[in-house]
Amino acid sequence: MAKKDINEMSFLDHLEDLRWHLIRICIAVVIVATLAFIFSRFIFDSIIFAPLHMSFPTYHFLCETANFIGLDTTFCADEMPMIIQNRTMAGQFSADIWTAILAGFVISFPYIIYQLWKFISPGLHSSERKHSRGFIIISSLLFFLGVLFGYYIVTPLSLNFLANYSISDLVDNQIDISSYIALVRSSALASGLIFELPIIIYFLTKIGLVTPEILRKYRKYALVIVLILSAIITPPDIASQVIVAIPILILYQVSIYISKIVVKNQKRKEKQHV
Repeated sequence: MAKKDINEMSFLDHLEDLRWHLIRICIAVVIVATLAFIFSRFIFDSIIFAPLHMSFPTYHFLCETANFIGLDTTFCADEMPMIIQNRTMAGQFSADIWTAILAGFVISFPYIIYQLWKFISPGLHSSERKHSRGFIIISSLLFFLGVLFGYYIVTPLSLNFLANYSISDLVDNQIDISSYIALVRSSALASGLIFELPIIIYFLTKIGLVTPEILRKYRKYALVIVLILSAIITPPDIASQVIVAIPILILYQVSIYISKIVVKNQKRKEKQHV
């Protein structure tokens, strides 16, 4: 059956269309998650547990930097002072399943965005669809950059700080596998979603909820929010928070510029229709 025109579709038709897009998304995530489950040993040993080794690129770079400026740092230690353990019968199996699902979501992200775009795009004008052709590529690129930032910056900084934080020599860090994976997952996923800020601002500007003037007016409040977000996803030390806050602030400035372009294009179109 041919797909109805967007103007002829009822509310239930839109819900039915959305349902099929969501089904396609779920199928894609399940397929990729199944492949990730098959190759779970490689994913855990080479990716998930890689930040536990002091040969991890981030530790090596920070160690070299500290030595260059003459600072004593835990980034130059021989090993991470923590042990990963499993304390429940289904702990390792659950970790395997949820990690596979997360991998399925991350790897399938471009397809997820594509399906959401296929649902939204019929409601846009042809000119708007033309100017938004790079939406899938840009949003996917920002998401993957955020995930890499969370994995290579936020995760090792958090691990190093928390592993070396001690209230007494009598206490050893024997970390449950679920707690460790939760830290890696939240760091990577939260950073990936935060890096979507320019895309979010673009759509909020398109529907009139945000303007460049509003973004500039509340810049100082945004700075406070950014610092709070940095404190949430990083350990409570100033250096880590600054490292995380800098790219978020850059994204905020980029968002102002994007909002300005959207408003400028909208005003130009209004003049052409007058």
